[in-house]
Amino acid sequence: MQDKLTKKDIGFRVTELRKRKGLSQEDLAKQVQISRSSLTQIELGNRGVDVLEMYKLSVHLGFSLDEFLSPDFDQQADSGIQEQLPAGKRERIAVPSIPIEKFKNTLLYILERCAGKPNVGETVLSKLLYFSDFNYYELYEEHLTGATYRKLPFGPVPQKIDHIIQQMIEQGQLQRVKTVYRGFAQTRYLPLVKPNLKELKASEINTIDGVIEQMSDWSAAAISQYSHKDMPWLASKDGEEINYELAFYREAPFSVRNYGEEMEEQ
Repeated sequence: MQDKLTKKDIGFRVTELRKRKGLSQEDLAKQVQISRSSLTQIELGNRGVDVLEMYKLSVHLGFSLDEFLSPDFDQQADSGIQEQLPAGKRERIAVPSIPIEKFKNTLLYILERCAGKPNVGETVLSKLLYFSDFNYYELYEEHLTGATYRKLPFGPVPQKIDHIIQQMIEQGQLQRVKTVYRGFAQTRYLPLVKPNLKELKASEINTIDGVIEQMSDWSAAAISQYSHKDMPWLASKDGEEINYELAFYREAPFSVRNYGEEMEEQ
């Protein structure tokens, strides 16, 4: 048995067990009676766990202290805990599915507010969608559009967006325009219909508005470079899907929640 685990070891194991239980950070933090920011710091390995907290974690995550300290932890987590989960709980909620109408109306809403800006071509539009999606997930642990993003050379781009845009053009909802901006070819999209705001919650609109206010005047180069410094992008491998869970490991200026002020030191 390992005598002592590092904070990083504890954080990794708590994260693995939480995900295998299908719990969000918010869910587990409430059960253990600590703030979500404190749990985030535990999972990052920046904060220790006292005896009472370890007991509560063991109860809600279903492990014994011997199991938790065992050098065979990874194997036990794979073979034991996973089998106990109901079929519907085996995948973390961060695996999204796209509600097409909601995605279309999110796109229309952004374009209604930004299409008149000469800098808002395909690149800026895709990054406004990315930050709207990941900011909302960090704030509420729920998906906004449900779009998936991959780490591509020019930054995160919503998958299947070309297909959805083409469908919207054929349905008379969008117009594609080819222009030149600052000496570079640019593809722009103009909304031909208004968004159905019934598809969007007030919290979703507020999050989108915050992204638009912060970034919609940025150039394609500036917003792409900014996205390349965001933790979900940095922590992902080239060509692979960007996991929404990585939004919880952001730091300033990217985080839309101030974990630092609530952080409990031990």
